[in-house]
Amino acid sequence: MGRSSRGRIPDDVLKEIFPEKLRRSQSSDEAYIQLRKMILSGKLKKREKITYERIVHDFNISRDLAHRIISQLKKDRLVISKRKIGSFVV
Repeated sequence: MGRSSRGRIPDDVLKEIFPEKLRRSQSSDEAYIQLRKMILSGKLKKREKITYERIVHDFNISRDLAHRIISQLKKDRLVISKRKIGSFVV
C-alpha cells in the first residue's frame, strides 16, 4: 500500500509548530548522508573508529540521533560495531 500525500501536514506548517524537531530531523538526515559519502569516498578509511561523541560534535546533533545514524550505517553494511570497543568503517 503506497503512501499518499493526502492528510500529510505541509513542512511549512510543521516548522511553525515544531521548529526544533523538524530542524533536528533534517540535521540527522544530512549527517547520515555526509557520513555515508565520507565512507564511500574513502575520506573515512577502513577500520577507522567512528564515535558517537565525534558525530554529536561534528554535526551538532543529539547522542540519540548519532546512535540512529550509526545503526543505519550498520544496516547499510558500511560500519560494524564491536561490543565495548566501538564502531568502525568496513
